[in-house]
Amino acid sequence: MATAKEEFLKEFGEHYGYPNGPKTIDQIRATEFNRLQDLVYLDHAGATLYSELQMDSVFKDLTTNLYGNPHSQSDSSSATFEIVRDARQQVLDYCNASPKDYTCIFTSGATAALKMVGEAFPWSCNSNFMYTMENHNSVLGIREYALGQGAAAIAVDIEDVPPRLEEEFSTKMSLHQAQRRKVAGLQEGEPTGDVYNLFAFPSECNFSGLRFDLDLAKIIKEDSSRILGTSVCKNGRWLVLIDAAKGSATTPPDLSKYPVDFVALSFYKLFGYPTGLGALIVRNDAAKLLKKSYFSGGTVAASIADIDFIKRREGIEELFEDGTVSFLSIASIRHGFKILNSLTVSAISRHTTSLALYTRKTLLALRHGNGSRVCILYGLHKSVEMCHEMGPIVSFNLKRPDGSWYGYREVEKLASLSGIQLRTGCFCNPGACAKYLGLSHMDLVSNTEAGHICWDDNDIINGKPIGAVRVSFGYMSTYEDAKKFVDFVTSSFISSQNHVHNGNQLKGVNGSLDTCYYLKSITVYPIKSCGGFSARSWPLSNYGSLKHDREWILKSLSGEVLTLKRVPEMGLISTFIDLSQGMLFVESPHCKERLKIRLDLDFYDSTVQDIELHGQRYKVYSYSNETNAWFSEAVGRPCTLLRYSGSNHECVLDKTKDVVSCKDTNSAVSFANEGQFLLVSEESVSDLNKRLCSDVQKGVCETAMEVNVNRFRPNLVVSGGRPYDEDGWRDIRIGNKYFRTLGGCNRCQVINLTLNDGQVQKSKEPLATLASYRRVKQGRILFGILLKYESVNGEQQQGDSWRLRVGQEVHTD
Repeated sequence: MATAKEEFLKEFGEHYGYPNGPKTIDQIRATEFNRLQDLVYLDHAGATLYSELQMDSVFKDLTTNLYGNPHSQSDSSSATFEIVRDARQQVLDYCNASPKDYTCIFTSGATAALKMVGEAFPWSCNSNFMYTMENHNSVLGIREYALGQGAAAIAVDIEDVPPRLEEEFSTKMSLHQAQRRKVAGLQEGEPTGDVYNLFAFPSECNFSGLRFDLDLAKIIKEDSSRILGTSVCKNGRWLVLIDAAKGSATTPPDLSKYPVDFVALSFYKLFGYPTGLGALIVRNDAAKLLKKSYFSGGTVAASIADIDFIKRREGIEELFEDGTVSFLSIASIRHGFKILNSLTVSAISRHTTSLALYTRKTLLALRHGNGSRVCILYGLHKSVEMCHEMGPIVSFNLKRPDGSWYGYREVEKLASLSGIQLRTGCFCNPGACAKYLGLSHMDLVSNTEAGHICWDDNDIINGKPIGAVRVSFGYMSTYEDAKKFVDFVTSSFISSQNHVHNGNQLKGVNGSLDTCYYLKSITVYPIKSCGGFSARSWPLSNYGSLKHDREWILKSLSGEVLTLKRVPEMGLISTFIDLSQGMLFVESPHCKERLKIRLDLDFYDSTVQDIELHGQRYKVYSYSNETNAWFSEAVGRPCTLLRYSGSNHECVLDKTKDVVSCKDTNSAVSFANEGQFLLVSEESVSDLNKRLCSDVQKGVCETAMEVNVNRFRPNLVVSGGRPYDEDGWRDIRIGNKYFRTLGGCNRCQVINLTLNDGQVQKSKEPLATLASYRRVKQGRILFGILLKYESVNGEQQQGDSWRLRVGQEVHTD
């Protein structure tokens, strides 16, 4: 890395690392961000990080000073009032706004600031709400207020134009169709009073990183017809709103130069802490136009309870800040500003821009072995007049050598395994997402009708990505962060010329006719996601699954089914069934007594209820308060135990893929996710362990580890043949029982959990190693296969033959 960093510094050394600051970037990371260690955090557009020095200052401040409610008159309250007043000035200073012209109103966040403008703006049926396509949902939400008052809402695109002449503003906008709603009692016509219009745009697009030229605000307010046309601008006065929640972290708007009326800020985007606090910087003459209905403590000078009488306060901040402001959070922001001011915002901008430029340049240069491009970046244009700069955001998608797309969720999943934190999706910016990904209205509607919602796992629909990967840099980001990310993309997604990954499922090799496989072990998991127990032989249920396997679940009081992925403590619960006693025994290191649950009778007097799991309805029985209290103590949260009684459906639609398919649930029993059985090969586990050992020798991993087969929670373990023979199996016979394979088992981070001395520990292995050679299209990482029992006509489901036994031969196909 040393040579690569030297090359980086030759190009960017003048701007990287705060060479003229009080601390270099390496000193900042070493002394103020120890918690990062080997983690690479690249989601500063979502939330930047607070420094440990900052939090030490906050803690010292709050533990040595006494802050009272600023609405009181005590000495502590007066001191708090001064702190809040000073904080307002700091916010105005940050945007170079004179208190003669602007006021700082504290809110619960940038979203609350934007909502305040929308609900108090003087809309009429002759008003226009105009906004750029690149806008956060929090800005688009203002549209509801405008349309509700009969105003028109119009989205605009800033078009590519030739470079403007010196000192000449010559950009052009294209307007989308105006949106209107019929509102009872309102009629559009000649304005009968003053008409006010609102234009909204971000200082920096949180999808692409494009920075908008704030000269746009001046043109909109002074001569809007030049770029919007006379038909839209014939009536009324235009006010301008800037969403600076993202852009202000590196380039706050200079309000001494640009006559913006409203600016929304969020402090955790600036310096990580506090969350839940934002500000609306409002131009004083614009504030007088806002119409506020609600009043509360602090916003009125006087009110009478039993008649319609109020006298509102005259101060702008007093009028709009309902209730008591978050004064302790407000007192904390000065410690964040102290850090930004010590580095200077201009230096932060240069530093983060150098990292973003390096990342863009490197990603654009990546090629597959066949010469095809790996990375498609969004937001790069030869000439976008209004978007003259790029912020520290890099938004992109990755392609395979054959031109198909890697899903962004696949990238996110693998990045997480490599210790890289980033964000994927549309980033709550639907206009920019649709614009850059080329998604039509029909695409968006059909995707929604197919079941796609924000934050789900659908990332490729009809061959198109419906979101992107975003990395973003903060003032504490380093070259090493960017380099590790680029190296991750290179190692995980580039195919050599001689190995073009076509994305098909892994193909196993069937053993030869004389290959002998046998059943090595049987494991039953009575309670879903809890520990199981091994048996030399075990009966099958009437449905063909292992009797009592995943027959019980734990459910939270809010109705969520608890799983090992979300509640790792469930793995510490051990279970055992004694069929001769008709008893389920349950133990936990967090409970003194062993719990006994009878296999019959216990639930007959219980209430039957319906629950939904994996898109299927189940009838379940519940247990006593004593039993539920035991499990609540075991997992450390309130929960209830439920037992399978029956399913209402034989088939359930699966809309998680491009093609709607029907899962087979008729042969499934209880609470299995997909297959009745999970089968793992002993030889495949052995091969994985050899690779883990090889990684240590190569220096990829620091600590040697060996994965036990139980880490994969199999029902059946087979031995014999070669590693991954099972990938090619379609039908198998164990003893005299027949099974159909349902494909490979897609692995998640659950297999990275280990249980030591009553504690759950997490690591990135073995999933990271599996991802390097067991990954298929859609980013699925397969290990082991799922099985479904195949009944034979006339088969008697009883007696000693209705069992699986360790040692039985396993015959394939």
